[in-house]
Amino acid sequence: MTRVLFAGGGTGGHLYPGLAIARALVRLRPDVRPFFVGAQRGIERDVLPGTEFPHLLLDLHPLYRPRVWSNWKTLVGAVRSWRRLGALAREERPRVVVGTGGYASGLALAYAWAHGIPYLLQEQNSHPGLTMRLFARRAREVYLGFPEAGRMLPAGGATALLDSGNPIEPPPSPRPDRLAARAAWELPADGRTLLVFGGSQGAVPINDAVAGWVKARRLPDELSVLWVTGKGSYDRYAPLASPRVRIRPYVSPMASAYAAADLAIARAGAMGTAEMCAWGIPAILVPLPTAAADHQTANARALADAGAAVLVPQRELDADRLDAVVRGLLDDPARLDALAAGASRRARPDAAERIATRIAAMLG
Repeated sequence: MTRVLFAGGGTGGHLYPGLAIARALVRLRPDVRPFFVGAQRGIERDVLPGTEFPHLLLDLHPLYRPRVWSNWKTLVGAVRSWRRLGALAREERPRVVVGTGGYASGLALAYAWAHGIPYLLQEQNSHPGLTMRLFARRAREVYLGFPEAGRMLPAGGATALLDSGNPIEPPPSPRPDRLAARAAWELPADGRTLLVFGGSQGAVPINDAVAGWVKARRLPDELSVLWVTGKGSYDRYAPLASPRVRIRPYVSPMASAYAAADLAIARAGAMGTAEMCAWGIPAILVPLPTAAADHQTANARALADAGAAVLVPQRELDADRLDAVVRGLLDDPARLDALAAGASRRARPDAAERIATRIAAMLG
């Protein structure tokens, strides 16, 4: 049995890539046994118990920048967790550590560095996080969700930076029929469909702009809307549903929604944008301005510069701006097609398999 330790979490954007890589690795090498390390207060607390993988949740804390006096928790948790990591390493003897970012991965990567255990990194965003910037120099390989991130990583001479893309669930082959997907959502067969989503919790600024647009009855005649509000906001927006506006609190998996969509308006998180690119969906991206280091704006700008998306800052988003952007795209089919082609060029639907193949080769 070959043990590979995966470290990352805090948010789904840091946890789910690790799960995708681990599953791809097991498909390639059934002798490999992934083990996950995360934080007791991260999303991994709820997700990992429902997976097939053994795991250890540690008393890890982020750096408290505004409330520096709270960093005693970070220090005490790190000391306790270091001991538990030592016991885990002696028992499991990992051959390699895979860090997928977030504060939940930092201590495990530090332990690997201190004890000579090879480690690899997977960076999801175009603006690398603090953990990735700290540990990139000593990594064997760094797998980039956005190639632009490579410019900001102080990789060492022996570190390989690879444009792998982000590990996602790829679209099925063959692709679902778009008309059949619309029929499943009870959407009109003609015209085009706009997908609206903002993650599992939704995005209130996006929802409010769409609500104002719908209430004003300004939707273009040829457009229908599949609107995923987020669970906490659904009751507020549900009364706006109509035969041309289908509203749901949450959709998982998203494949059926992507299959029905001709364009989308969404946040600019790494995994959501990777999925839209894999499906070749032109996107209107409204980055979350409070994301760490404003990385969503960096993601959106990278895709806009690559001709794969339209960037609309949240401060500029309202019903009028939304109407103008959507109508501009619908009235210019050539531009819409160019954005779809740009998204497809950025797609890396086989990212998990590519990364797993590299890890398998390293394991020998």
